[in-house]
Amino acid sequence: MLYIFLKLLGSLALFMFGMKTMSEGLQKMAGNQLRKVLGAAARNRFTGLITGAFITAAIQSSTAATVMTVSFVNAGLLALSQAISVIMGANIGTTMTAWIMSAGFNYSMADLVWPLFILAIVFIYSKTSGKKSAGEFIFGLAFMFLGLGSLRDNAIAMDLGHQQGVIDFFTVTGSWGFASTLLFLVLGGVLTFCVQSSAAVMAITMILCTSGALPIYQGIALVMGENIGTTITSNIAALTGNVQSRRAAMAHLVFNVFGVLWVLCIFKPFINMVCGLVGYDPTSSSADPAQLSFVLAAFHTSFNVCNVIILIGFIKPIEKLVCRIIPQREEADEFRLRFISAGPLSTAELSIFEARKEINNYAERTLRMFDMLNDLMDTEKAADFAKVFARVEKYEQISDNMEIEIAKYLDGVSDGRLSSESKASIRDMLREISEIESIGDSCYHIARTLSHKHNGTEEFTESQKANLQQMISLSRASMENMIKVLEGHISDYHSCFNIENEMNQLYQSLKASNIRDVDNKMYSYQLGVHYMDIVKECEKLGDFVVNVVESRMETKHNKGLQSTK
Repeated sequence: MLYIFLKLLGSLALFMFGMKTMSEGLQKMAGNQLRKVLGAAARNRFTGLITGAFITAAIQSSTAATVMTVSFVNAGLLALSQAISVIMGANIGTTMTAWIMSAGFNYSMADLVWPLFILAIVFIYSKTSGKKSAGEFIFGLAFMFLGLGSLRDNAIAMDLGHQQGVIDFFTVTGSWGFASTLLFLVLGGVLTFCVQSSAAVMAITMILCTSGALPIYQGIALVMGENIGTTITSNIAALTGNVQSRRAAMAHLVFNVFGVLWVLCIFKPFINMVCGLVGYDPTSSSADPAQLSFVLAAFHTSFNVCNVIILIGFIKPIEKLVCRIIPQREEADEFRLRFISAGPLSTAELSIFEARKEINNYAERTLRMFDMLNDLMDTEKAADFAKVFARVEKYEQISDNMEIEIAKYLDGVSDGRLSSESKASIRDMLREISEIESIGDSCYHIARTLSHKHNGTEEFTESQKANLQQMISLSRASMENMIKVLEGHISDYHSCFNIENEMNQLYQSLKASNIRDVDNKMYSYQLGVHYMDIVKECEKLGDFVVNVVESRMETKHNKGLQSTK
């Protein structure tokens, strides 16, 4: 019996591995397209609902669909109310998993497994990344069917319906009336939270019910608890995220808790109705327990569909409720990472999407640091100068920390199963953050030079001030274009190079004129050193900007090559 139990656990692990591999393979094939569909379609509650259901059913991962949705909310591409409709759709889409398992428990999938393995091998050894991803998807599908078949065979071998200890346990715990329902509901939530997989708990429930060991009412209570348990996991994961991600996770919890509450009010009538739809009589002693897998799948779908029908018209109140539960507050640390503070996501391809947004955020913060240089140049009072310089120092430290944290994140993502295109993207992003950190260093070096000058007795001449202002203006324009390129505005690519050429020419001109002015005693040699240090650092900053832009354009180029293969 112990050996059979271990085989059962192994079969469950094989099924979960197959689902994960299948989901990741599909997202590698169509990750960008899925995000485009989500961003374009989720513009009202009904298209958002359909889109969420379709994507989740396709990738077999409500978590991945929810993560994509939250990503769009964070980026400002979707409002929270639109995201809620997508999450509702994801709840419907995820019920497809239960139907797949139900089919696996009632029909042998063995005839499909081996041809799928052969087909997957053919695709895996293809030279194109698209076909390799398709091979991974087929491999995952084959492993999932193999796991389902093994689950079915081992569940039959365990014969739980005739194990007296198991029967006695469920008989005693099932005789407590409404308390029994609450017990199994809590048990389902705890199990889902512990194993971090609602599909695993659904499989366990189907094994217990189809063996005749677990009555349908307690089995459905387990499924209801699983619906709450899976949202607790996402809420804990969102604790380190920003306000919008926590609100989206909370909306998911509110949606499922509400559904559980109204089903509890009409528990047995609702279950009897579902049983009637499937053609199963829960009161008959001659009813075939094998049908219970279909009852569980039908309940899971009915529960979520009815819940959506009830709540689809109350998205705005749900939004207000979660905003009241999780109010917007001032961040204690202005420089906290916005998008990747929760660590790598369960899907590596989506993690890259998050990292790219964090790099955009990194660039914008570096621009804010650069803008402080104008304040330093215009500040004369020592106390005010010290205050602004302290802010620049703080930003420089944060810039270093952000580079390290983003690099660690990308390193963690690279440990996942990635397409060749994604691996190239990670290399380019590591280069980008290194160059952006160098931009921050240039800003700090300029601030230090201004500090040295401020501690002296000389002031820049009007001509020097005008030239410095011109160089700083060009540097800022270059950084602005860099941020536009990072955001996807490819048309600003050439502008960065044009500005960089202009900065190089201006640097050479100012370098020559500075030598003449020092020779003509227009200002001291030391002041000329401070002056040229700032000019030179601005010129170097322009080079770093061009390096960032080149790296991002190389990523775009690689994507273009991949799409033509």
